[in-house]
Amino acid sequence: MTMLRRPLYKLSAGLFCLSACLLAACSVPSPLDRQSAAQLQTTAAPEVRQALAPTGSMRVGVYVGSPTSMVREPKTGEAVGVALNLGQALARQLDVPVQVVEFARLAQVLDAVKAGAVDFTFTNATEIRARDMDFTDPLIQLELGYLVSQAGPLLTVADIDRAGVRVGVAQGSSSQGTLGRLYKNATIVPAASLTVAQQMLSRGELDAFATNKGILFEMAEGIAGFHVLPGRWGVESLAIAVPKGRDVAKPFLRQFAAQARASGLLQSIALKAGLRGSAQAD
Repeated sequence: MTMLRRPLYKLSAGLFCLSACLLAACSVPSPLDRQSAAQLQTTAAPEVRQALAPTGSMRVGVYVGSPTSMVREPKTGEAVGVALNLGQALARQLDVPVQVVEFARLAQVLDAVKAGAVDFTFTNATEIRARDMDFTDPLIQLELGYLVSQAGPLLTVADIDRAGVRVGVAQGSSSQGTLGRLYKNATIVPAASLTVAQQMLSRGELDAFATNKGILFEMAEGIAGFHVLPGRWGVESLAIAVPKGRDVAKPFLRQFAAQARASGLLQSIALKAGLRGSAQAD
């Protein structure tokens, strides 16, 4: 079986443990870092810098396998992703080093943000999550869909909610909670990571996997004979997320997010990461 086309790091079991492969600090600016310095004009006051990077470094929480978070370029091995590169851009505006904190799945990143163990991530801004962390306005909208076998009987989104259909979701994800309320017949099967989900699909232990299409298109390139179904069962609105209690930095963060989108930096980051599946208006 071929795994995700951008190889994944090996992770330690502890929730807040760093992989040996993590970057402790980004000492050499990437092209996107240099682009952000030219495009973004926001200057941070000392109290804003202290609020957003209280340890002196910008701790960016990522999980592997999603272009919205972090993947690796197959040819160069370069780490790219919206959370990663946008966090790097913010760190440059704050004039602080970056510390990349890597996890196996998104739920662990969210726990780290909630606990204040990381300072920044990029994720679906739901009402439930907003109880535990603060968000900017949404910056990217992605369709939610399904990855299925091309040879299987599931041909449309409407085919999924049937008795006997096993639908994988990332453990602790918003998809798990939402589909748990929507389904009347299909069975939800949590997967510990995107890698585990690929393995379960390949072994025939899942009939479909549900998440945003940015992830699904990435997964489809690593599993022969699978494709993303046309249509959608929902939309994710993704935004910058930071821990609660950093209110003094909110105006700066809103301005940074608006400038990143207006300047084209956000679009450049998404393109570099290979992000697909943007939501189209109905």
